[in-house]
Amino acid sequence: MSVTRTEHRDAPDDAAAAASGSAPAPNGRDRDDETADDTNGPGEATAPTWELWVLLALAVAVGVVGRFVAPTPLWLDEALSANIASLPVGEIPDALRSDGHPPLYYVLLHAWQSVVGDGDAAVRALSGVLSVLALPLAWVIGRRRGGTVLAACFVIVLSLSPFVLRYATETRMYALVMLLVLVGYLVLDELVRNGRRAWWLVAVLALVTGALLYTHYWAFWLAGATVGLCGWWAWRARRPEVRAGARRALVGLVVGGVAFVPWLPVLAYQGAHTGTPWASPPRPTTMVAVTFSDLGGIGFLDAQLTGGLMLLLAALGLFGRAVDNRRIEVDLRTVPQLRAETAVIAGTILLGVVAGYATWSAFATRYAAVFIPLLLLLVAAGLTRFTGRWIRAGVLAVVSLLCLSGLVWSVTHDRTQLGVLADAVDARAQPGDVVVYCPDQLGPAGERVMRADLVQLAYPTLGDPRFVDWVDYAERNEQADPAAVARDVLDRAGDDHAVFVVWNGSYKSFEGQCEALVGALGLARGGAEQVATVDSAFFENAALVRIPPAP
Repeated sequence: MSVTRTEHRDAPDDAAAAASGSAPAPNGRDRDDETADDTNGPGEATAPTWELWVLLALAVAVGVVGRFVAPTPLWLDEALSANIASLPVGEIPDALRSDGHPPLYYVLLHAWQSVVGDGDAAVRALSGVLSVLALPLAWVIGRRRGGTVLAACFVIVLSLSPFVLRYATETRMYALVMLLVLVGYLVLDELVRNGRRAWWLVAVLALVTGALLYTHYWAFWLAGATVGLCGWWAWRARRPEVRAGARRALVGLVVGGVAFVPWLPVLAYQGAHTGTPWASPPRPTTMVAVTFSDLGGIGFLDAQLTGGLMLLLAALGLFGRAVDNRRIEVDLRTVPQLRAETAVIAGTILLGVVAGYATWSAFATRYAAVFIPLLLLLVAAGLTRFTGRWIRAGVLAVVSLLCLSGLVWSVTHDRTQLGVLADAVDARAQPGDVVVYCPDQLGPAGERVMRADLVQLAYPTLGDPRFVDWVDYAERNEQADPAAVARDVLDRAGDDHAVFVVWNGSYKSFEGQCEALVGALGLARGGAEQVATVDSAFFENAALVRIPPAP
């Protein structure tokens, strides 16, 4: 990078420089500052070249295939989603009262399962399809914000992003969230930047806003940040059509929020009784750091390198101006092209942090799905700052290869150890033997892979292992008596049946209880056989102990 003055022979012409975001307008101000809201993004810096088309074709091919390849069994959150969605539609809202999520994805998954099936590959395919649908939207957005080069870069990054691929291969709502964000972006673009006066677009924006809120609660912070930006546009934009478009957008956003009102009683109950008992609110810096790390691959040890590179590229997308084919200038005022998108990202994070501390709720990087598409657009814009043909191709190739390593790790690495433990149980168990999951969070994944002729129970309630009741979770667990539960388990097993305990003592609010349960069972039966130990190579892991029948 350089801030030195460019020599005349290296300088691009004014039109190309302005198009690439590399030069100010003739009056000394950024052209987009005339609207103070970035309503017209820069065009492409150079025409796309054959190597860019080749990289795009390869990335899309690999990304699409990768969205449907995940041989690992479902882990806790996925199994819970599939189990809740398998209930009759009328029972899903009540089940979610004790789970802590809004209902749209589960209803959609219910319909999908009724047509495609409820096997692991079948339920994951819904997320894969939703994620594939996001790619053409990314092309349209990139084309509008920076021409064909940005469109190609955005699709490449979105196709190969390990973060996106992870949730395109999980039975969770995050692929739907990212798709809805891109749809909402295009609708807002039509209303505000393109000045469309069609009220049907307002209705679509309301529908998308409501759908996002009914899909994940972190959409509240995205919607709040977007309302703030549209409010600023409606008040301060220089162009009257932008002010009018922002006011129409505000109507759509508000109507979408009002549509969520019927779910508010459930949300209030969840907020009072479920929450996130497994962790505490993070600091903003921690949130940003782990999000960028996970952009390179969830749980992937080398992901920090990819995440760090994406952070650098996002910074170039916001601050970088191409001076020539070899130099990029840093403009501390930021380049207008994606200021609005950056403001929404920052606003979402800020609102999420404040709300997290206010309600003492944790943050998981998957919640970042509400702003990841905007963040990856910034990353793609950073790639376009490399205007040299082969330099840009080289940087794209490096980014693609790093993403590919995280992608391969994500789709090939087993997310749960429960499949391995189920095989170990199958080799030793007799019909009627008892399997106990301690804690109950191991139950949903275990129940899907365990033999059907076994009695399966979840500690501490010894209830249905397919579900986890998160209501007043920590308080209930802290009051559990492992010795009493052990006696109940042995009564259910009888003298003729063995007891298998699938356990992990590291879960919050269960400190020492699973160990005490295993100890009490072993003491009552005169010993215990350690069948398998916790394997940290798995995202979700556990040990397996066999308690033999009574002597």
